Amino acid sequence: MANTVLSAKRFLESHQPGKWSISYTKLDLQKPVPSDIVISRSCVPKPIDCLAREVGLLSDEVELFGKTKAKVQLKIIKRLQAQPDGKYVVVTGITPTPLGEGKSTTTIGLVQALGAHMKLNVFACVRQPSQGPTFGIKGGAAGGGYSQVIPMEEFNLHLTGDIHAITAANNLVAAAVDARIFHESTQSDKALYNRLVPLSGGQRKFSPIQINRLKCSVFITRFARLDMDPSSVTWQRVLDTNDRFLRKITIGQSPTEKGYTREAQFDITVASEIMAVLALTSSLEDMRQRLAKMVVATSRGGQPITTEDLGVSGALAVLMKDAIKPNLMQTLEGTPVFVHAGPFANIAHGNSSILADIIALKLVGPEGFVVTEAGFGADIGMEKFFNIKCRYSGLRPHVVVLVATVRALKMHGGGPTVTAGMPLPKEYIEENLELLEKGCSNMTKQIENAQHFGLPVVVAVNAFKTDTEAELDLVCNMAKAARAFDAVRCSHWAEGGAGALALGQAVQRASEAPSKFKFLYDLELPIADKIRIIAQKIYGADDIELLPEAQHKVELYTKQGFSKLPICMAKTHLSLSHEADKKGVPTGFIVPIRDIRASVGSGFLFPLVGTMPTIPGLPTRPCFYDIDLDPETEQVNGLF
Repeated sequence: MANTVLSAKRFLESHQPGKWSISYTKLDLQKPVPSDIVISRSCVPKPIDCLAREVGLLSDEVELFGKTKAKVQLKIIKRLQAQPDGKYVVVTGITPTPLGEGKSTTTIGLVQALGAHMKLNVFACVRQPSQGPTFGIKGGAAGGGYSQVIPMEEFNLHLTGDIHAITAANNLVAAAVDARIFHESTQSDKALYNRLVPLSGGQRKFSPIQINRLKCSVFITRFARLDMDPSSVTWQRVLDTNDRFLRKITIGQSPTEKGYTREAQFDITVASEIMAVLALTSSLEDMRQRLAKMVVATSRGGQPITTEDLGVSGALAVLMKDAIKPNLMQTLEGTPVFVHAGPFANIAHGNSSILADIIALKLVGPEGFVVTEAGFGADIGMEKFFNIKCRYSGLRPHVVVLVATVRALKMHGGGPTVTAGMPLPKEYIEENLELLEKGCSNMTKQIENAQHFGLPVVVAVNAFKTDTEAELDLVCNMAKAARAFDAVRCSHWAEGGAGALALGQAVQRASEAPSKFKFLYDLELPIADKIRIIAQKIYGADDIELLPEAQHKVELYTKQGFSKLPICMAKTHLSLSHEADKKGVPTGFIVPIRDIRASVGSGFLFPLVGTMPTIPGLPTRPCFYDIDLDPETEQVNGLF
């Protein structure tokens, strides 16, 4: 018995949060830097079950998907609920340009520095990329150079099937909507009722979801007939492919649909509200409730129709029961990564899942770090990270890392337009301090935006070989003049974690600095006031203008009880203003709000500023030209 007790004590000690006993992978740096796929394949990843043990996961908390990826069960949250959280860092950037700023690469480089070089417990939490851009124009999204998530083929393709589960769940709702409208238009109330609740053995048996509806629908007509207005249907079908010809379609053209046709569209899967629900949920029960609240249309009487009304919400939870578990992978240097959820950063909030962050913060312990990335620039992804994600998670971040590059800042200073596939104009590859200084205004504004939330800001200057010492110094000095906590140059693309060591040290110091995190607005404010605060404080606008449809939606959502939801602005990411071609820091503009839509399940309202494409198209020469499979080795070629 004494030996049993001793063994139990040793087991518990080995599973207490503290310093991980973890092995790191040494990089074999090459110059010039090879392609991303060559680098990814040059590194043999640790078996994922080994990594899981190293970071404190128990064997029955991990579901293996081959040797390089795994899902983590949510029951770990209960086991670790008494453990203190680690430090929480969000990586964002200046206003994006076609030149790229390298936020994903910086996120991975930073965690490699904190883990493999500073020997701290650290997790990266990143979004799962859509397959659409992988085969379209953008390529993969696993970081780059010597700061990558591996294997990149697994990361960029199916992973563990979460996006496919979302596609199936989303399209089940779409099918249910149109089927219900069709059946209601061709049947009497009595026939509908008899088919919805058929007699069995002389008795009618209601399903649990129908009993819930009976509580608010005492009359057969109200129970059986949702009376959806077809013109009010907001729920679209989705697929995870770039296909411009599905942006507007007509459904119901078969003779079997008896003339019921309507215009509809496809969105890309990561634009589905179910993806946003997955990213913002905190438990299986919470996800089930959020899925039930999703509004798909409005009745002719003006009432919102939900998936619960359709009777499909329970089936959605079944389809999503595995997708809710975060996916475990690793970086090139062997530090752990959670890859989970990937909502759009314009019509949704553009951040990875709350659940992945919660689990990671417990695993790293109070001296460790969790680094996550917010989509697009600080005015888009970071603002939503704070005002939406942190509201629902209850988590409080410690540090903001703002990524900038010399050449992107030159574009904000008035540099010439860049054309994909063409050589860069000389302004971007030769020293030009005047252009750079002018463009630093955008960085200064984004630093100010982060400071609105009461947090220290560390600027990471992602260096390129064409940057001069004078240019890098200028950016760092101007960042510090704008009251950034620190500004450091980084070379993690070429050097891995070693190239982000100064950044890691700056982040560690900043995490110990006093901070007073606060939200930008109070949820109790009227809808228009919340939109105005974002536009004025974050974008620098003079005011907002609610166009007639938006004004109507303000009144409708206030009447329906949705006015206290946070705001998720759907605006171009290419400018602080609503006009994509306005670089730097535009002034003297009014933001026009064309429409407002509700993602009630996700828990936000999204005002539309301009036209927002929700499914990309393919370019003349898509990436799929380069992608192929070696039938001998089963190796995927052409990803980058």
